[in-house]
Amino acid sequence: MNPVRILAIAKKEVFHIMRDPFTLSLAVMLPLILVLIFGLAIELNVSNIPIAVFDNDKTSASRQLIDIMGSSKFFLPYYASSPKDAVHELDAGRAKAALIIDHSFQKNISSGKQSPVQVLLDASDSSTVISTIGYLNTMQDIINKRIAGKTPDKKIEIKTRFLYNPELNSRWFIVPGLIVIILSILSVILTALTVAREWENGSMELLLSTPAEPFDIIIGKLAPYIALCLLSVFFVYLMARLLLGVPFAGSHFLFLGGCILFISTCLALGLLISVVTRDQRTAMQISLVASLLPSILLSGFIFPVQSMPAFFRALTTILPARWFMIICRNCFLKNMDLISLRAPFLALFIMTLVLANIAAKKFKKDLEP
Repeated sequence: MNPVRILAIAKKEVFHIMRDPFTLSLAVMLPLILVLIFGLAIELNVSNIPIAVFDNDKTSASRQLIDIMGSSKFFLPYYASSPKDAVHELDAGRAKAALIIDHSFQKNISSGKQSPVQVLLDASDSSTVISTIGYLNTMQDIINKRIAGKTPDKKIEIKTRFLYNPELNSRWFIVPGLIVIILSILSVILTALTVAREWENGSMELLLSTPAEPFDIIIGKLAPYIALCLLSVFFVYLMARLLLGVPFAGSHFLFLGGCILFISTCLALGLLISVVTRDQRTAMQISLVASLLPSILLSGFIFPVQSMPAFFRALTTILPARWFMIICRNCFLKNMDLISLRAPFLALFIMTLVLANIAAKKFKKDLEP
């Protein structure tokens, strides 16, 4: 590798980036938009669940039950005129649950009998159903203590303590993963257009006429995009810490090393796509499929990798986003060292070498395909 040739190619690529408003806007605006949309809008903890209530008892005990549910952030109860009307609210989608209180609710409590209350759930939304059941189980002890005046007899009591995210704040889980999504999209798409643009504009002849080796051209083209992606990471980091209040418990140097390694892997993938396609439109389409879909669906960003079928768990091992997701979240929420994160770092290092070598071998030093 010749540093002078690499620097010359990198300067040429910088001029291309400065003259291309699409590239600059993509690198600056995309991270801001994604962080604002995903960080502020996505909430994995379901709250404010509308629940239609038919109170056939209309006593102080039944009203207290409704008040307890309404005073929490989990439920938004409102009255229905009949059980049929409550079920109709479920059918219409205006309610996610229906609460039916029997006419002998307070009478059974006063006589020491069981006072069953029926809850109907809309199971078409499985995530809301699971959360609703968990909330009801949690509130059952509070309801028994406040209304019936009884504390459940528990011979074994399990006390839960949440580590690393004690408030179960979804932003702490989502925002570090956004860095993976943003880098996947930016690095692959931006570099996928580089060599394809050279072929379409006919400027590849100038590169081919130089004595530069394929690795000189590749490194020279990748270097400006590494700096551009790191700048995007810096913007997202500032927004995560200052705007969204996401903590950072790990090592900044370790996080920076993981970012550089992941960016290099994605840039090598984007360059490989660009070399193979030689067409900007085709390169854009392939890069979206290769970066956006896997990074969102198969990286563990929303769905845990351990819960996937065996085939897809095996498939995720060849996806760079899956490994960087581990590095990113552990650096933000845990204070893990390089020894603990050696597996994802090693996986990304191997992928970078493999993709860069394939891209170099596919690089043609002639004008014919």
